Amino acid sequence: MSPEAEVPPVSDATSEPKHHDCAELRERFAARGLRCTRQRVQIYKALAASAAHPTAEELFWLVRESDQDLSLATVYNTLDALCAHGLCRRLATSAGPARFDADLSTHLHVQDQNGRIHDVPPDLSQRLLDAIGPELLDEIGRATGQTISGARIELMAARDAAGPAPPAEADPAA
Repeated sequence: MSPEAEVPPVSDATSEPKHHDCAELRERFAARGLRCTRQRVQIYKALAASAAHPTAEELFWLVRESDQDLSLATVYNTLDALCAHGLCRRLATSAGPARFDADLSTHLHVQDQNGRIHDVPPDLSQRLLDAIGPELLDEIGRATGQTISGARIELMAARDAAGPAPPAEADPAA
């Protein structure tokens, strides 16, 4: 799992709002050098509408409801293109397939024991990222002889058998 939040934080004003019109998406895709196709728009909209950080297969079934011609290969290829052009993030998990996030704002994720990924509230994400600070990254860079450009922080949920279950995330796409 890799929460994809970088230090120092980089703001991306294009990550919100969650609902996009076609003209806005055409502009966003063009600005990133990506051709805007009907299936890319469908897949991107489904991803952006989901708070569940879906897998490629989950996105396939969500979009397939309205497009019977969609193939799983198209979903994988589209997600690869969206990631390569900076329109979404691939979130590796330690349990199961990669998940995806269209929210490019600076935030962290927590992976639960089932491989599901949950957003950390923005204020808490920022507090943790600020605690690392550029001075520490510079020191790590000097100690390792590397130029550190950012950091990824893995937050893994551990739940003991007697503890409460993590809260379920509402998914508007479900």
